[in-house]
Amino acid sequence: MSLETGKSPDLTMLCDAVRRLAAEKLNGALIENDREGRFQRDGWRQCGTMGLHGLPVPERHGGLGLDFTTSLAILETLGEACADNGLVFSLNAQLWSVAMPILHYGTDQQRQRFLQPLCRGERIGAHAMTEPGSGSDAMALATRAERRDGGYLLNGTKTFITNAPIADFALVFANVRPELRSLGITAFLVERGLPGVTFGPPIEKMGLRTSPMGEVVLEDVRVPADLRLGPEGGGLRLFQSSMEYERAFIFASHLGAMRRVLRRSTEYARTRRQFDQPISKFPAVADRLVQMTVDIELGALLLAKIARLKDAGGQAPLEAAMAKLVVSEAYVAATLAAIQIFGGYGYTVEYEIEREHRDAVASRLYSGTSDIQRKLIAAHLKL
Repeated sequence: MSLETGKSPDLTMLCDAVRRLAAEKLNGALIENDREGRFQRDGWRQCGTMGLHGLPVPERHGGLGLDFTTSLAILETLGEACADNGLVFSLNAQLWSVAMPILHYGTDQQRQRFLQPLCRGERIGAHAMTEPGSGSDAMALATRAERRDGGYLLNGTKTFITNAPIADFALVFANVRPELRSLGITAFLVERGLPGVTFGPPIEKMGLRTSPMGEVVLEDVRVPADLRLGPEGGGLRLFQSSMEYERAFIFASHLGAMRRVLRRSTEYARTRRQFDQPISKFPAVADRLVQMTVDIELGALLLAKIARLKDAGGQAPLEAAMAKLVVSEAYVAATLAAIQIFGGYGYTVEYEIEREHRDAVASRLYSGTSDIQRKLIAAHLKL
């Protein structure tokens, strides 16, 4: 069951357009781009021209105004058609953890200044929560925001921030009242070029190398009050909302990537011969392909349920945690199984299967590790 199942003629055209964009503009020089850690800025703009940076954002704010079910179908198609997993990840990270918070919590002025250029692909945003001393314990922030002269003075360091090296601004979380712990956390829109702000160089990493990740350092950065996003102390709710979106909708693209890996693995297993027969005839190989198929269908069902809940105006924190856990674990397992099916060829850069695995591993870490998702699910079950 693809998330595209039962799609309308308009959705069919959109998905076909996404496939053409990926084939013509996004899939070139992937090995070299991965090796050099090169971000496709032109591809980013092309996605903006098509409206992919603002799929569910209302048209009056620069988006396409699509419902969540339709948005998921398009993102799954993008994940399958575009083999630049880093580009797809950067797009999703900005959409769900930067654009959507501005949509829901921003003022009209903030939406015009920040959200509309994001949707057009003209600006790039980063979500700056993680710090050197606060990973899974996201609320244990050391970054401080002190009220000063009608605004705020920010100090702190953020790390592992997707898009930071190329971002025009960051959605920064800081604590205005540390004695209140999480209830003092507040969000700010901090632009590149402000005195005291440093967007660091890319951190070299195992996978998703075409999605730049780096530090954001704040040293006595003066942020005017009109660039606070939402109320003082509203950062926790804003962060939780963005994580619910991330845990559901980023993983639609991962389902697409899993479908691509399954298709390539099946084609290879049917044509690769050993002992006078296709290796697909060997139970060990067939079992891996079967497991990939089952995992994809289970993930699709979970994501479709979340989309229905969101389209009905509901929340889905439990379902998002389950989807994130199931799809991330299955994604890593599928790419590792693909390497096993391809054998020695799967271990080579030329066949591009090893890159699929390197890119998949991070899905168990971002938006909350698999262990954190299990903790969240247990809390919902009151265990």
